[in-house]
Amino acid sequence: MVAALFVRGRSHYKDMQGVDAWDKKRDARKWQGGCPGVFHPPCRAWGQYKNMAKPRPDERQLAIWSLDMVRAFGGVVEHPKGSELWKVAGCLTPGVRDKFGGVLVFVNQSDFGHRALKPTGIYIVGPVPELPEPVQPGRVEVEHMGQAERETTPLPFAKWLVKVARSCHGWGALA
Repeated sequence: MVAALFVRGRSHYKDMQGVDAWDKKRDARKWQGGCPGVFHPPCRAWGQYKNMAKPRPDERQLAIWSLDMVRAFGGVVEHPKGSELWKVAGCLTPGVRDKFGGVLVFVNQSDFGHRALKPTGIYIVGPVPELPEPVQPGRVEVEHMGQAERETTPLPFAKWLVKVARSCHGWGALA
C-alpha cells in the first residue's frame, strides 16, 4: 500500500490500485502513517507568488508535516522546484542525502504530459529512481492555465511517483 495525500478531489490516485488517496474531504492530517506516501502539500504559501496568495493559516505547516511523515515512513514530497520548503527542510543540494536519509531531485512535469514545463522538486526518503529523459518543453505558461489544470498531477507522473514511493518501503525512521 502507498498513501497519496493532499490530492485533488478528482484525482488519478483515487483510481489506482494499492493507493490510499486522501483529499481535502478526507483530511490528510488524519493519516496515521504505516506505509510510504506520495505527498502533495499545498505550495502557495511557499512559492514565488506567496505574497499574492491567500493560504489558510495552517497551510504552510502542512508541507513541514509532510516532510516529517516521509522521513518517518518513506516516500516522496512533491513541491515546486523554487519552493522555499527545500531551504527550510535543509535539502537544497540535489542528489545529496540529508541527515534524515532524504534526497532532492528535480523533474519537469512536462516530461510526464503536463502542458506547462512545471519544474518540480521531489524529496525522496528511499532509493533514488531513474529519472525520465527530458521529452518535451512546456508549451503553455502555467499562469495561463485554470486552477484545476495547474494543480492536476498528470497520470504518468502520478504513476511514476507511486512507483517511487513503493520502492521506499522500509526506508523511513519508523518503517
